[in-house]
Amino acid sequence: MIYVERFILPSLRAENNFISTEDRTCFHTFYPFNVFPFKFLEEIEFDGITMFYGGNGSGKSTLINVMARKMHAIRFSEFNGAPLFDRYVEMCEIEYYRYAKRAYVLTSDDVFDYALNARVVNEGIDEQRNTLFKRYTDLRRQAADDPEMGRLKNLTDYERWKEIQDILSPKRSQSSYVRERVTRDIDLRSNGETAMRYFTDRIDSDAVYFLDEPENSLSIELQIQLAEYIAATARATNSQFIIATHSPIFLAMKDAKIYNLDSSPAGECHWTELPNVRRYFDFFMEHREEFE
Repeated sequence: MIYVERFILPSLRAENNFISTEDRTCFHTFYPFNVFPFKFLEEIEFDGITMFYGGNGSGKSTLINVMARKMHAIRFSEFNGAPLFDRYVEMCEIEYYRYAKRAYVLTSDDVFDYALNARVVNEGIDEQRNTLFKRYTDLRRQAADDPEMGRLKNLTDYERWKEIQDILSPKRSQSSYVRERVTRDIDLRSNGETAMRYFTDRIDSDAVYFLDEPENSLSIELQIQLAEYIAATARATNSQFIIATHSPIFLAMKDAKIYNLDSSPAGECHWTELPNVRRYFDFFMEHREEFE
């Protein structure tokens, strides 16, 4: 099923015109401006399953978040957009083939929260988690009220300053802040099955699903199972999937449309043409005698 047919990003000229009217001293970053124009990516056309491939910093998660915000998709964990994020979203255009009743964003933060909630009682970390959630919220609020908190005054204040800078980062969510600190005390590596259950519980029918790197926390076998589940759901129900990933397992899904955001210009390609996938292939070919 196709609900979202086309998404149009601001042109380089439109971005430059906007940025030139802003007071540069007001913002530490213009993100998500300046991410896509130099990839020559202005229009994206969608299929029932559409993939965004790219390394860290390629913009694949940014695209997911921009489109999800434009569609007013339901989120299950807090999202921290940069100060100009909503202004950027306003400049984007979306064209529908038909309207979906629902749209959801499913991220690694959601999986972490789901897994953590399943274990907090047994692990005895509920209080620690709540304390960290409160600290994150309090520090963000204090930094918003007092810009001086974001400035390093002396070396004795370095650790607190570094934590505040981390919290204020556009890419730092509340869940990821807590995850990095809580997981120092517990082992979540065995939660692949919990992560798989999260996706199968959330993914149903008659909706648009934005998935941001669903391979996180999943073994190869579970990635295969989830890819098969998504493909079956797309075929049998009225659902559309838009996925940011660099997993060869997901990229190999039959009939998926793939955009390579590592290339310039960014554009469609077959999964076997992607450098990361080719590197996997070359590695196993180099060791093929060991499998015989």
